[in-house]
Amino acid sequence: MTTAETIAQALRQAAVKLSGLVQADARLEAEILLAHVLDKPRTYLFAWPEHRLNESSLKHFQSLVERRLHGEPSAYLTGYREFWSLEIAVTTETLIPRPETELLVERALHLIPIKSELSIADLGTGSGAVSAAIASERPACRILATDISTAALAVARQNFSRLGLENIHCANGRWCAALPTGMRFDLIVCNPPYVATDDPHLMQDGLPWEPISALISGSDGLQDICDIVATAADRLLPGGWLLLEHGFDQGARVRNMLSAADYRHCRTFRDLGGRDRVSQGQTPR
Repeated sequence: MTTAETIAQALRQAAVKLSGLVQADARLEAEILLAHVLDKPRTYLFAWPEHRLNESSLKHFQSLVERRLHGEPSAYLTGYREFWSLEIAVTTETLIPRPETELLVERALHLIPIKSELSIADLGTGSGAVSAAIASERPACRILATDISTAALAVARQNFSRLGLENIHCANGRWCAALPTGMRFDLIVCNPPYVATDDPHLMQDGLPWEPISALISGSDGLQDICDIVATAADRLLPGGWLLLEHGFDQGARVRNMLSAADYRHCRTFRDLGGRDRVSQGQTPR
């Protein structure tokens, strides 16, 4: 990359380099990285395009651009990703929250009346993004965020603390086995691994950098969802709901699993791209 002096020049040169990335907005990626280097909001870049960068900032920015060009996700380079208008810290121990997962939050909020005091479990919380979003919208609810990874739980706890969310507690363990004995919930939400072992997408879109255990779930991608469906009903209160995110081509199979396990009102919802993304089922009252 040639030497740049101003914000405008640096962004322009970085965008040209990053234009080679597939399925990425090169200009936006450049802005996110430079705003991070300068510790400023992106609006600062628009307000001060002629601001001259010092040598240290420029070198740091250029090194991040090179790493991004080699596939490393910008969220890992900056250490955060916005989700539900919240700044969520991420590390390579956690998945990067994605826009389509906001549908899981939307459907959960639809089932949680405002000011209600429901008990909610978020299985496999990762960075804690889903728990944080629900807790910020329904502060009277009690949320238990679980994960089998102690490293991921540490990141989640840091996010909850920094965001001032006091209605979330954490537990370590695999899926429903992490839930305290005898405790039952009004709602269980989960964004589990749902990628098949041989899915070619695993080598695309930054996925090689993310924790493989949080992505892959057996030969058909449904092993963990099958386990959760089989065990969640006993951990739900009568009339409780199970909400699951899944792959775009798994909606019918997940609904069939829910129906076979005697869940009622089984339904699948589509994300903004028109793809099956979240399915729900309710236990008998």
